[in-house]
Amino acid sequence: MISSVITSETNVYEACKALYADATNDNGDYASSSSSQTDQLEYMLQCIGTSNAKSIDVFFLIYASSLVFFMQAGFAMLCAGCVQLKNVQNSMLKNLLDACGAALGFYSVGYAFAYGGSDYNDPNKTFIGTTNFFLVGVDD
Repeated sequence: MISSVITSETNVYEACKALYADATNDNGDYASSSSSQTDQLEYMLQCIGTSNAKSIDVFFLIYASSLVFFMQAGFAMLCAGCVQLKNVQNSMLKNLLDACGAALGFYSVGYAFAYGGSDYNDPNKTFIGTTNFFLVGVDD
């Protein structure tokens, strides 16, 4: 519930404050609610922590994927240094096609294997995902 209201356009603190106001009463008067200030602070910290955790997860995913992508460039330089000068173009083309093939493979089946069907509450979990092939059904 917390993450459904928080979007990139809104201030996280204001969104969490609005969520807490909806949880206590409709006018947002914290003093008249039955919960104490400690409960209010705990709820706000939990809400902000949830938002920060999602942001950190997204940052780590982008950072790690960029490292893997630049690792492909390192492999290209290694291969270019191991062949004769006349074969450097072929080696570079091979590495470029390898990166393109990996991107197409992740698009077609990689995302589905990694994230498809990752419902944590489902008792019938599988080792790899069985949905979202070719990103069908992915909203974001």
